[in-house]
Amino acid sequence: MVSIDPYLNETTRFADVILPPTVYLERSHYELAMATYSVRNVAKYSPTVFERGPDQRHDWEIVVELAARLFPRPVGLLAKVLGRRMPPDAFLNTWLRTGPYGLGRGGLSLAVLEKQPHGVDLGPLEPRLPGRLGLHRRINLAPREYLADLPRLRGRLTATRDGLVLIGRRQLRSNNSWMHNSERLVKGRDRCTLLIHPDDAAARSLTNGATARLATRAGVVEVPVEVTDAIMPGVVSLPHGWGHGRPGVRLSVAAAHPGVSVNDVTDERLVDALTGTAAVSGVPVVVTSADLPLR
Repeated sequence: MVSIDPYLNETTRFADVILPPTVYLERSHYELAMATYSVRNVAKYSPTVFERGPDQRHDWEIVVELAARLFPRPVGLLAKVLGRRMPPDAFLNTWLRTGPYGLGRGGLSLAVLEKQPHGVDLGPLEPRLPGRLGLHRRINLAPREYLADLPRLRGRLTATRDGLVLIGRRQLRSNNSWMHNSERLVKGRDRCTLLIHPDDAAARSLTNGATARLATRAGVVEVPVEVTDAIMPGVVSLPHGWGHGRPGVRLSVAAAHPGVSVNDVTDERLVDALTGTAAVSGVPVVVTSADLPLR
């Protein structure tokens, strides 16, 4: 197992080799994924803040070198040549210059963006439909497989449920797990809490801040309770990305705020019948006070 990661964390502790890349401020950035949430058409480039050390490598350089060593010629050699001749910033410049805003003199380019540290506003978003719909100009909103599965769905929604179901959640200062090793982002109140409705908490003699025992067929965790009417009765919520108190983890800040891992109670036998993927939400759970003895 080979991992590319700056941390020795819960996953990389199992690796045979860990290849550490440059970190966030040691590499340039151009937003692509989050641009799909933009409310304006913008372009913004962030150059590196700190120069990397002579022995440091970017993620793409590590992947290219692995490809060159693992794959036979000409694939491996081609990857290495392309990586040297067309690094990410060069690719980005090509995309900008050949795109709809880069044509002609004074058009968008990497050089233009480097002179605009706050980015360039390209105007309001523009309609893309029906031009992006393809030949048939239709979107299949109700595939036959989905319609055929509706009776099973209706049966589950109307079935009498005994107990609670578990759902996950994300938090503003906790993007998956990699923000937990920053003191400024984990300080303050405990954020790895179990949200539970007041009626469900009262029925289990749980109060705000008390420790609950959450159990499934797969495992048991103990977690502080956060009583709130922001969650519906019959449902509890545990954030993902926690559980840092494990042997071999070298995350000093995160280890001081370990929390519990929702993976320890997610039942691997629960599979979505339609897609065949793991069902990680709506997991049946039993919640009791941690003061009660285990049965």
